[in-house]
Amino acid sequence: MISSPLLYLLALVFLASFVSFIEQKSKLKIFKFVPAVVMIYIFSMVLASLNVFEQNEDINAVYENTKKYLLPAMLFLMLLQVDIRDFFKLGKSLLIAYSLAVFSIVFGFIAVSWAFSFDADMAGAFGALSGSWTGGMANMVAVGTALGVSQEAFGYALIVDSVNYTIWMMFLLFLTPFAHYFNAFTASHEQMAKLEAIECIAALGKKRYLLLIFLSALVSIGVNFLAYSGFEILNYTTTTVILATVLGILGSFTRLKTINGSSSAGSAMLYMLIALIGSKALFENFSGVGVYVFGGFCILVIHTLIMVAGAKVFKLDLFSIAVASLSNIGGVASASILAATYNRALVGVGVLMAVMGFIIGTFVGLAVGNILIWLAK
Repeated sequence: MISSPLLYLLALVFLASFVSFIEQKSKLKIFKFVPAVVMIYIFSMVLASLNVFEQNEDINAVYENTKKYLLPAMLFLMLLQVDIRDFFKLGKSLLIAYSLAVFSIVFGFIAVSWAFSFDADMAGAFGALSGSWTGGMANMVAVGTALGVSQEAFGYALIVDSVNYTIWMMFLLFLTPFAHYFNAFTASHEQMAKLEAIECIAALGKKRYLLLIFLSALVSIGVNFLAYSGFEILNYTTTTVILATVLGILGSFTRLKTINGSSSAGSAMLYMLIALIGSKALFENFSGVGVYVFGGFCILVIHTLIMVAGAKVFKLDLFSIAVASLSNIGGVASASILAATYNRALVGVGVLMAVMGFIIGTFVGLAVGNILIWLAK
């Protein structure tokens, strides 16, 4: 049993690094269905369930402090190389499709929450999940932490995210060959003209990790100091999350955007956060996960109906609504893959839509999460 807070952190760092290394270096097909972040969470949860980590005062303290400072640092780095101006370079139909996707997902969460009469735990879990389904995993962690979601409830959300996302992506890829039938149904004109791929993440030059870590640490300390000094938006964690997000967005308009390596450093911090959260979860608390997964499917059904109806009204093609959907529910990688199945020249569209999620996901997730918690009262 690990009782030292230093060994506790080292064990989690090793776990996150090892799983990430295996994902990058191996060609294991399992990572196509179970992402590295989910693997890290599961293994961390297994270690916690086997009582490898002693739940003493020192470990609990280092857990809280690490998460408190690592979260805003990660958000700042993940947003630093995103330029919101690129998103508006998309065509009108793609902007409508993206807006429709966000609206339908938000509506689905609220409708299912009301229909299922969520209790506080389920409301918190689906609030965190809404951050992921309108943004990404980083947004999910930010929203879940800001809403004070328990480790068990966050685990439910992570499982729902993984299961539903995997099936949804396979379904959208399956529909690709039938695009012309759908486009005939919606009377949509050909909208898949080649678009120039817009580079959203700096990929040239030396990766300046030390500078990025220094900047992210400065931001993390700064936002925590402001929250501690009495400047609060809803609560302490929400304050740090929002401030770090705003600073990341503002930084993307400056020369900080050209510093290479922020995406890699931010991803490393995300993996560590997932390992931390998993280390506080236990297997015996996951007996009711089926209800959560079913709730996730119901949200997808509502999302689908609204997207199809919107496509008919606005004459949108299957590519537009499918990529808009997956860019929210999946993220950059999956949206790019789906876009490439239609036309490789359209990969940039998937990237831009998914990148937009990093910007709005935290704000949308916080709004939806607070609505769900209010409905649960």
